[in-house]
Amino acid sequence: MDAPTNGLGLGHYLSQSDAVGRTLLVLLLLMSLACWVLVAIKGLAQARRRRQGERFLNLFWNAGSLDQVRHELQTHGAHDPFSHLAAHALHAQQHHARHGATRLAEAGSGSEFLTRTMRKVLDEETLHMESGLTLLATVGATAPFVGLFGTVWGVYHALVAIGISGAGTLDKVAGPVGEALIMTGLGLAVAIPAVVAYNAFTRANRVLAAQLDSFAFELHSFLTLGEAPGAAAAHADGGARLRRVETPAAA
Repeated sequence: MDAPTNGLGLGHYLSQSDAVGRTLLVLLLLMSLACWVLVAIKGLAQARRRRQGERFLNLFWNAGSLDQVRHELQTHGAHDPFSHLAAHALHAQQHHARHGATRLAEAGSGSEFLTRTMRKVLDEETLHMESGLTLLATVGATAPFVGLFGTVWGVYHALVAIGISGAGTLDKVAGPVGEALIMTGLGLAVAIPAVVAYNAFTRANRVLAAQLDSFAFELHSFLTLGEAPGAAAAHADGGARLRRVETPAAA
């Protein structure tokens, strides 16, 4: 039996394809490249953020006072969501204690101003964590349809060419139609990693957001009530704990 010599495959499909088919293929390649670059960037950023957050939380819960935490933040800066939240909260407490409510943005009691400041930081961190996820979701949802469109376009041109040639045998039909299915496979190959990455990042962001909310509650309790409910029990094995907060002197 003679081996096939028509060289069917991606190369043959591209050689027979028109501008629309090539454009769809380039679009799929760009979508795949953008997704993998974004996955690499966000993966590294997420690992670094988790590592720096754990380091700061360990420092915070083992600090002797808020002044020690404040000094650490002033010395090394805030490079993770937890330290960013703590830095803004400490600054908001000091600012309101010294200057009071001089603007509408500072209206209300110190506790209310602190709550608004922390909520703003939490919203900023949430937006930062979710950046790029729209691209992953869009690629995951549209790449299969782009590939399917390429397949339909390829099948259409294959059938037109077969009709013009008048050769309607199975070997003349199955080859071009099978080649057109390559685009559907490429669409799925682009979409599946994007969907998996989107779900993984979404879950990691949800976990981090819950941890950040818990820390925000403890920090707010420190700064307003002088102690954090449950903090000692939650961190009893960490050594010296931050228990009391100096109340600002009355103006």
